[in-house]
Amino acid sequence: MAPKHIVSAATIVINEHNEILLIRGPKRGWEMPGGQVEEGESLKDAAVRETKEETGIDVEVTKFCGIFQNVSASICNTLFLAKPVGGELTTTIESLEVGYFPIETALEMVSWGNFRERIEYCLNEELHPFYVDFSIPLRDC
Repeated sequence: MAPKHIVSAATIVINEHNEILLIRGPKRGWEMPGGQVEEGESLKDAAVRETKEETGIDVEVTKFCGIFQNVSASICNTLFLAKPVGGELTTTIESLEVGYFPIETALEMVSWGNFRERIEYCLNEELHPFYVDFSIPLRDC
């Protein structure tokens, strides 16, 4: 049987006020924007597209940070730092609320799985590039 992996891309968007862009999704609460990479799409382009789709904000990727791999669920999440370059904050079916929040506040708001750790790794440039593997069954992701 051929391997089946999910590859996703997410952005940690920091604005000129040193605030982080977060979305509140219907399942996982507050998190960074991101989603699955489509066939024929680069990781970076997927991160930019997903951010626009979920928040209404156009971003420019400034740095590749690293990868969190859920080994047991075969999911690789690539993470990028980005800055806003246009657009307007907009909610969607995937994002019930969107907004910029001070870093400390944002870290307190993000509580799903290891998502807070992902943001912390991205904000600590001494750790770049990073590779973190962990195992959580797919039903818990």
